[in-house]
Amino acid sequence: MRAVSRRDLVASVAGLLLMGTAGVVLYSAWSDRGVEVTVPSYAGSGCSSVRWPSEVAGEKAVATDPRSERTAAWGDPAVIASCGWPALGPTSDECIDVDGVYWVVQPLSDGAKFTTYGRDPAIVVLVPKAYAPEPLLLPAFADAAKALPDTGRRCS
Repeated sequence: MRAVSRRDLVASVAGLLLMGTAGVVLYSAWSDRGVEVTVPSYAGSGCSSVRWPSEVAGEKAVATDPRSERTAAWGDPAVIASCGWPALGPTSDECIDVDGVYWVVQPLSDGAKFTTYGRDPAIVVLVPKAYAPEPLLLPAFADAAKALPDTGRRCS
């Protein structure tokens, strides 16, 4: 088992605090089976049509625990993506357009959380600061996000 660094532990706690109403941790640490994730359970999911990229920022995919088609991770520290979150409503948070996909940006203590906007269900991508500038990783997720139903909501 890989030792968990203090930075990984801090990122885990920050993830828990910043997940908002979902109240779950996507990233908690490495286990013997891979990066620990929580699989979203939003019932309206169209996530079966999502295909995760084989690489993100030059990093190969790594195992997640539990394994699910709704979650994926790459590298160490892990970039983590999950599909199956409720669509976001109107927000005053920063929202950016990357390759025709809108993302709501939430800074974290060690990186950023990106949530698709205008897609139902939503995809959440957690990017550690080690990959800064974090938005540059979002094009890797454009095809996955575009596979989800478009709600018509746009960044203003």
